[in-house]
Amino acid sequence: MKDKNAPVGVFDSGIGGLTVAREIMRQTPNEKIIYFGDTARVPYGSKSKETVTRYSRQIVRFLQTQQVKAIVVACNTASAYALDEIEKETDIPMIGVVKPGAKTAVETTANGQIGVIGTEGTISSGIYSRYIQEINPEIKVTGKACPLFTPLVEEGLWQDPVTDEIARRYLEELIDIGIDTLILGCTHYPLIRSTVGRIMGDQVTLVNPAYETARELKELLEARDLQNDEEPHLGEDRYRFYVSDAANKFKRFANSIIKYGILSARIINIEEY
Repeated sequence: MKDKNAPVGVFDSGIGGLTVAREIMRQTPNEKIIYFGDTARVPYGSKSKETVTRYSRQIVRFLQTQQVKAIVVACNTASAYALDEIEKETDIPMIGVVKPGAKTAVETTANGQIGVIGTEGTISSGIYSRYIQEINPEIKVTGKACPLFTPLVEEGLWQDPVTDEIARRYLEELIDIGIDTLILGCTHYPLIRSTVGRIMGDQVTLVNPAYETARELKELLEARDLQNDEEPHLGEDRYRFYVSDAANKFKRFANSIIKYGILSARIINIEEY
């Protein structure tokens, strides 16, 4: 029996997964979180399946040393490439960000036309299409890689004419197809949600897998009787952050989106795991 008081592990290729961590904090406020951002090896979106799987395996080993009770793979590329393999290698319950987003998109669409935007890795893996068509083979899924969104978000250009212009170019073909539902298939993208929403128009519903993943985690913890019933005490180490590089940059970014006053992010050598 796992300790209910144990933390939940959350990992991402860098800082995008903080949008998932933020939703977990909102929806399950009693849970402790250990977050790892692989800031030395970001981005994952342009790397091979083998490399992303190796990186993910190392991170899971690190999280196991922290005695986590569940792991959230808060990275679409790692969810697409590595999750099926690595979850067989541990008895820790594990969820990714792809299935919850795909399921919600199927429930949302009225015209059977769903768009997915994400990294090159996520889009070329075809994972969203696979999951969606397993649920409903009639639905047409159109993927669009948007590789420049991640660096724009990481530079803090969330509301900027440059981001607007690039978003228009990327999203043009999805508008022409007439999709009515769009999955934000990268954890960075919720931070430019207002830009994407404005360009797509009111007739398109945006699906944020970060929100859906936190909801699924809550259900998983309840189903396995793992939810922390007690609110952590004041001063207790509720949220801990680890990175593989650039701790100060990570801390600045984290504090801009998570309002808990993140005081430190420890650098660890992930290659040792």
